[in-house]
Amino acid sequence: MLGIAPWNAPVILATRALAMPLACGNTVVLKASEGCPGVHRLIGSVLHDAGLGDGVVNVITHAPQDAPAIVERLIANPAVRRVNFTGSTRVGRIVATLAAQHLKPALLELGGKAPVLVLDDADLDAAVEAVAFGAFFNQGQICMSTERVIVDRKVADAFVERLVAKARTLKAGNPAAPGVVLGTLESAAAAQRIAAMVDDARAHGAALPLGCEVDGAVMQPTIVDGVTRDMQLYADESFGPVVTVQRVDGDAAALAAANDSEYGLSAAVFSRDIARAMQVAKQIESGICHINGPTVHDEAQMPFGGVKASGYGRFGSKASIAEFTDLRWITVQTAPRHYPI
Repeated sequence: MLGIAPWNAPVILATRALAMPLACGNTVVLKASEGCPGVHRLIGSVLHDAGLGDGVVNVITHAPQDAPAIVERLIANPAVRRVNFTGSTRVGRIVATLAAQHLKPALLELGGKAPVLVLDDADLDAAVEAVAFGAFFNQGQICMSTERVIVDRKVADAFVERLVAKARTLKAGNPAAPGVVLGTLESAAAAQRIAAMVDDARAHGAALPLGCEVDGAVMQPTIVDGVTRDMQLYADESFGPVVTVQRVDGDAAALAAANDSEYGLSAAVFSRDIARAMQVAKQIESGICHINGPTVHDEAQMPFGGVKASGYGRFGSKASIAEFTDLRWITVQTAPRHYPI
């Protein structure tokens, strides 16, 4: 098995790329992220020291410029039977193409643009807490991060006011410093890329009730209100501490807005009426949906994965066994058999 893990949650996502394949009896090659090769090498060392034999877990590191060639050679190698990849949709398409060329199954967990639907009867305080966590935890560098809030117009002003107040309490910087709860982005270049997306939204008429403060790789929580389809932030994953707000009229409009995305990984619905929320959740095009909870939520015993451009296949739970095994049919003939020829 070949596992390709990203940098944004280096321990848990690399472990996920290894754990179930190993449990299913496979040996694994882990292609480390060029963004955190030391962490991924350490995981291999820990597993070896724990008693796994030579060759059971193999960690490959490389220079960033060598990534395309390394991935192509690994997938083409006859020893690799299946591939699992966690990362961007852009790279996921490349991995899927290479795997298909060699007729090798691939499990892809890709990008997201997770929406939170706040219905007109929602507990706004609970919704604000979940959105703040989902949007800003790990600086928004999570595939499940809340990128979009789709809120009923009846409660939109109150919701935005409370979300801004909450976000003001979340300071980014050196996590070791007093009062700092958020860290840095992956790079200063990432901060500039995200800031450019915010600038584009403002140029097209969006409001900015909070943000956009950038200092190197540090970006403070940012809220963009009134996004429309002509803005880059409407469709593209920011992968940063930015959340957008869309105001809609009614559940049908909220659903239409939620599904107006190429992505479909995680989503959430907030309503005091669970039956109503369930009806909405069933119609959202996502692999995962939480009612009255954050979009950033994973449990090892649950099937994790997306639809549309967020990938296919599932990590976690019994559902993932099929991703790392082959279903076979073996027969035993116990009596003489009649053949028609």
